[in-house]
Amino acid sequence: MSKRAIAVAVPGLIVLFTGAAVGAGGWAVVTLETLPDHGLTAQPMVLDFTIRQHGVAPLEGLRPRVEARSGGREVTVPAASGSRPGRYSAALTLPSPGDWTVTIHTGFGANRSVLLPIEVVDKAPARPVTEPDRGKRLFVAKGCASCHLHREVAATVLADVGPDLTNRRYQLDYLKRYLANPAIMASRTADSKMPNLGLKPAEIGALAAFINAERQTVTGH
Repeated sequence: MSKRAIAVAVPGLIVLFTGAAVGAGGWAVVTLETLPDHGLTAQPMVLDFTIRQHGVAPLEGLRPRVEARSGGREVTVPAASGSRPGRYSAALTLPSPGDWTVTIHTGFGANRSVLLPIEVVDKAPARPVTEPDRGKRLFVAKGCASCHLHREVAATVLADVGPDLTNRRYQLDYLKRYLANPAIMASRTADSKMPNLGLKPAEIGALAAFINAERQTVTGH
């Protein structure tokens, strides 16, 4: 019987324990390199992303595709392998304004990542995006929603390896340092770890704003 990825408790946060595959072939997490606040019609939107098995090991040799839908309109493009293991890139050119839902099909079984809708406009400015809302979008785009449940985000949790973050709040400085470098919290075993996603300072600030927005403070461990 295949083992399930489980959580190893640490003060207020979790690290990942990677056991055997969950189901046939296991599961994969997509991490988008840069999430645009909006797109422009008839101009390529380049999406660079990494696919990791169990959220950790980069997966090479896949044939991902990226699909965008808005109403009855659909655009699908293949993704090419990038310069690093597990890295892929696709260029979407969307023909009309509207809210487009982008889905990254990994090519690793049925694993996919459905981003929150991206507004596409004929010309700037688009609707402004608040810091917590940007963090909410990043929570999906960076793969956090694959392992952590958050009830404000309608996303599929691939493996039950993290706490429900809906009503959690963390000390801001610690949360930012942890997101920047998960290694500051030592793993309890050699096989458990939280992957370092290489988040940029602005992304860390937005994620922290979303996670900590108007929620109960976590006290105790």
